[in-house]
Amino acid sequence: MNCAGKNRYYLLTLGAIFLVLWALLAIAPYDRKDWALENVLVFLIVPFLVLTRKRLPLSRVSYTSIFIFLCLHEVGAHYTYAKVPYDEWFRSLTGTPLNELLGFQRNHFDRLAHFCFGLLLAYPIREVFLRVAEVRGVWGYYLPLDVTMATSMLFELFEWGAAELFGGDLGVAYLGTQGDIWDAHKDMALASLGAVIAMLVTVAINVTLQRDFARELAESLRVKQPKPLGEEEIARMLRKQRKGRK
Repeated sequence: MNCAGKNRYYLLTLGAIFLVLWALLAIAPYDRKDWALENVLVFLIVPFLVLTRKRLPLSRVSYTSIFIFLCLHEVGAHYTYAKVPYDEWFRSLTGTPLNELLGFQRNHFDRLAHFCFGLLLAYPIREVFLRVAEVRGVWGYYLPLDVTMATSMLFELFEWGAAELFGGDLGVAYLGTQGDIWDAHKDMALASLGAVIAMLVTVAINVTLQRDFARELAESLRVKQPKPLGEEEIARMLRKQRKGRK
């Protein structure tokens, strides 16, 4: 089986596993309306991945990272993030509640999900930047981090808007602050930390294996356009436009 065939088989396997998990967790969720809201993300991402699989097939590393994050997200959607019973699961295995062991005062599954958002999705974002925008060097590490942080911020704004729009128990369940006024800030910080770790690991691998790593890094910081843009560029375009009319 060639590389393309292996990747297709691998992607179909991940898709089948996720479909089964999604179907199981769609049965009797804790809050059906919250489940539907949480699955807006899935209804956007999964069709996008399917539609772009031929034009922009990602690596197995990227698909696996997205798969793990979506599975984690589906668990949160089934129980609502604030009520995922990881404490009971851990106690059934060890006899001791995890929250008690670590001194937690709240359900931290949402914190884990936000951290994994950055940790697992920063690399797929990097792959798209490298292959579509052809960024190199410093920008190949900074821009994925930047987009991950920006996406995390946008998601917090979406949560706020949805909570304001729907209000009541649904708004509270979807927002999931659990009484922490700094909840959004901590979620964004954890997503950023996850992305930083992902990019540091990527840097470490490339330093070890990429022979021209230092040269590419230096080249990415070299000024390619010495002339200023802004008003100077507008004036240049106007002059060109006037010449074109003559």
